[in-house]
Amino acid sequence: MRRKNFGKMPCPIARSLERVGEWWSMLVLRDALHGIARFDDFQKSLGIAPNMLARRLNALVEAGFLERRRYSLHPPRYEYRPTERGRDFRQVLIALSAFGNRHFAPEGASVMIVNAQTGAAAEPIMVDRATGRPICPPEYVFAPGPAAGERTRQRYAARPPDAVAPAEMARPATPQQRRAR
Repeated sequence: MRRKNFGKMPCPIARSLERVGEWWSMLVLRDALHGIARFDDFQKSLGIAPNMLARRLNALVEAGFLERRRYSLHPPRYEYRPTERGRDFRQVLIALSAFGNRHFAPEGASVMIVNAQTGAAAEPIMVDRATGRPICPPEYVFAPGPAAGERTRQRYAARPPDAVAPAEMARPATPQQRRAR
């Protein structure tokens, strides 16, 4: 059975999933952003089959997340380095990591974001660059953009104002609030 292609859908989430939605791709990008660059090192880190790793690396190069640089002529060998697009994906991985720690790590975080100089744990949140305010409902919601088609405009126009339950609209709890629960 052939999977659906999301690349032409008007939704930016669907288009992004088309490029990085396969789970190995995100783990390859995670490792590349941590400085792993060579095929053997990716394979050792991930425990992935060579044919699958080759496909994922090629797809990430084709999608513009990694660039391939030759480091040996005989035999030909390559390194894979994050491009600007790949480096921009770091924010997605940070958000996914924070989400996973919050919802799927009852034993506690195995990986955290910390201040490199102080070692203090960070609590990642998404903020509006213009105001510095956290992007949380009800202040911030999805809305059709300038390039939205009629179907997208209808989808967001049809959303009732209370589509997000009040409990879901609360700002994310701080680490202190979660510990106090």
